[in-house]
Amino acid sequence: MKFFIDTANVDEIREASNLGLLDGVTTNPSLLAKEAGRGKSAREMLEEICEIVDGPISAEVTATDYEGMVSQGRDLASIHNNIVVKVPITAAGLQATRSLKKEEIRVNVTLIFSATQALLAAKAGATFVSPFVGRIDDVSNNGMEIVEQIIQIFDNYAIESEVLVASVRHPMHVVEAALMGADIATIPFKVITQLIKHPLTDVGLERFLKDWEKANL
Repeated sequence: MKFFIDTANVDEIREASNLGLLDGVTTNPSLLAKEAGRGKSAREMLEEICEIVDGPISAEVTATDYEGMVSQGRDLASIHNNIVVKVPITAAGLQATRSLKKEEIRVNVTLIFSATQALLAAKAGATFVSPFVGRIDDVSNNGMEIVEQIIQIFDNYAIESEVLVASVRHPMHVVEAALMGADIATIPFKVITQLIKHPLTDVGLERFLKDWEKANL
């Protein structure tokens, strides 16, 4: 399973990249707005991210109409070859996905909350479909069940769109996604650091070092 990081913070991206874990990055308007205090435009921030990570970098349109999405999508794609245009799962978004696909621009269809939405996105030509598991959990449903349904449907018909598990809230989301065979999990930096840690690792390392000191080696 590929690991993307879900952030626009270049410090977090650099640190995760230095671990050798990153296959890509996902951003959205909210994440870019959070970094606005750094004094760079959204385009400049995306350019900087593309310099750090050599992999798919999702950048989202803010238009809600078909023409606006296609225009913004072309502009975002012109930033770097690694840019993937992110569009919402709406009627206009599906139409824009089809048009951008014809222009060989990769699309990540976002804000997916059902298997049917994922299937429509794939049929429209999405490179990635992004079910939001954490937000589904927030409304007392099981987000990972939706992911399981999507994977099964895609397997049934050999659909090439990749399942990108988004809105990951904790390490178990990552474990479940991997067990189900999801192609990608996009993970906040905080959760990436949680994946590394285990209390028994800390105890074991402390014991090894104490034994080494006692042996006076």
